[in-house]
Amino acid sequence: MSTRAIVPVKLSLYSGDVYTLWAPTWTEHGTDWQAFLGDSEHILAFHSVEELLLYIETNERHDLTSHPEWKSFNQRPAHRVVPGKKDYYDIVGVPEALAGRASYENVSTTSGVFEIAAALANVGAAEDASIFFSSHSVLRNVHRGAEHYSGPEGPKEWTAVGRAVVDNWEKVCESLDEAVRIVETDFSDERIADAAGRISNASAEAEAARKEAEERRRAEAEQADPYDNSLWATAGIDPVKVIIQGKAVYTLRTYLDGNPVFLGRFGEIFAFPTAKQMLRWIMEHDEHDLARMSTWEEISTAATGGELEVTVHDDNVYSFQGIADDILKGPDAVDTQQMNRAYEVMADAADWAGDDSLNSFLLANPRFQDYLSYMLGATDSSGYVPSKPYDDKAQSWRELEDILIKRFSKF
Repeated sequence: MSTRAIVPVKLSLYSGDVYTLWAPTWTEHGTDWQAFLGDSEHILAFHSVEELLLYIETNERHDLTSHPEWKSFNQRPAHRVVPGKKDYYDIVGVPEALAGRASYENVSTTSGVFEIAAALANVGAAEDASIFFSSHSVLRNVHRGAEHYSGPEGPKEWTAVGRAVVDNWEKVCESLDEAVRIVETDFSDERIADAAGRISNASAEAEAARKEAEERRRAEAEQADPYDNSLWATAGIDPVKVIIQGKAVYTLRTYLDGNPVFLGRFGEIFAFPTAKQMLRWIMEHDEHDLARMSTWEEISTAATGGELEVTVHDDNVYSFQGIADDILKGPDAVDTQQMNRAYEVMADAADWAGDDSLNSFLLANPRFQDYLSYMLGATDSSGYVPSKPYDDKAQSWRELEDILIKRFSKF
């Protein structure tokens, strides 16, 4: 059943190929309704989409004006009357589909024709067509799809559908022809040409917009960070990798109201030499600060079920390697971005632990504090410029590293 409110359709009847508008079943005030473009006696159809467009633009008295979505539909661009590829129903030709095997295409085609033919019969009071659909229960299973006919009894039932159609379809089609009136319009050639141009332009614009949207989605998909779809990102808890003094450790961190929270307790960061060891640990422990996060259970459950992998985003990898050696060489040798990120994780750890060890160290070493302010681009460096020797700066940096390492449970 189509979920679109009002659908332009092309029908192949005995009287020829025609175009009309179909409103599949909708519910209003607790009652189900369905309709076609029509008057009080017939369903109205047209030889061309141009005539269909001009008719609905110049006639306000027809059965669809009472549809709750008619106003919205009628305000759309001119190509609103052009059926899509799936909106062509070859009613006359359905026996051909039934003559073949119960393939996806044949069953889908037959199902679509049965659906719209039954709707035409119901709305247009086509008696023979209505009797046909109500008296052959074997027709209903067509809507279940090709899989319904894949079993041992499938071919036999598909043949039964074909036999019912062969024996009755001519009367069905004649009945539908009587219910559908092809409107013979008197629109001038100029108006037909104008409608054709408007439909063509609107179709071209819609296709261009579709392609642009598709290209944009493709570009966004290519640029999308896979990490954003991970459970870590969803839960808002990130694996963190710290590479320092020749070793690497793993832990977890989040931010709560802008404040860092690590996997740890009482100022001790629970750190692990491998990601697998961290996973095994969190499966069995929940006595830590992250456990109070509402999403922690998602992480714990996924880890216990073997569905969680540790993926460390590049933004959460902090390398201290070589910083102290570069400090010895002079300011130009230091990767200030690397230093800034390293200082970030040290500051986060200190903030979470709630102690003053980091601040106390910097207050006790004002020249090194000036050095850091200069290197990290702080605005309050007070005109300070680093000068040789740099040994004391390198040593002070190593002491900062030691302060961080002492917070790790294992190193």
